[in-house]
Amino acid sequence: MLGLKSDTNASWAKIAEENLEQLLTDHAYAEQKAAGAAVSLIINYSEETEMVQALSAHAIEEMEHFKMVHDLMVKKGYTLGRDQKSEYAKHLFNFFHKTKDRTEALVARLLIAALIEARSCERFKVLSENLQDKELAQFFRGFLESEAGHHALFLKFARQYQDREIVDKKWQDLLQYEADFMKTRGKLPLVHG
Repeated sequence: MLGLKSDTNASWAKIAEENLEQLLTDHAYAEQKAAGAAVSLIINYSEETEMVQALSAHAIEEMEHFKMVHDLMVKKGYTLGRDQKSEYAKHLFNFFHKTKDRTEALVARLLIAALIEARSCERFKVLSENLQDKELAQFFRGFLESEAGHHALFLKFARQYQDREIVDKKWQDLLQYEADFMKTRGKLPLVHG
């Protein structure tokens, strides 16, 4: 369904569970960044009414997710730490050439957002199936449906703004690029680490 070309090894869940405060801090910021990215798209493509409406709801949901993660952190006695720059997102943005073509730039941003949501979903699934703490596993399972829906939303809009065949080729190429990068990941307690 998500189309990812690589899977996260279940051993990553142990790294995440042993460094739970760092994982939750990263997760909280990932939700916040997703909301910010949606707002940025709204600002830069305000004429796209259907997308603006969908991304308005999306941004609100992402901030609700941020609050859920932060509430869990507070419950566990953790403090939201500093944000760590995402090498993952930076790497994905390097896939596309800089362009002044608004449609090309929009499609690139939508495809990257779709992939980030897909990988988040896959990582949360790994956590939900492999964490020893079953309450925590259930917490991450609660994000699966919405992350998969976010992935589908961004992919739908990308295909709406450019020829489907062109978008699907870019999508497949981006998936392979990401899979090659993910071969070096899975060693840090970060959602995309």
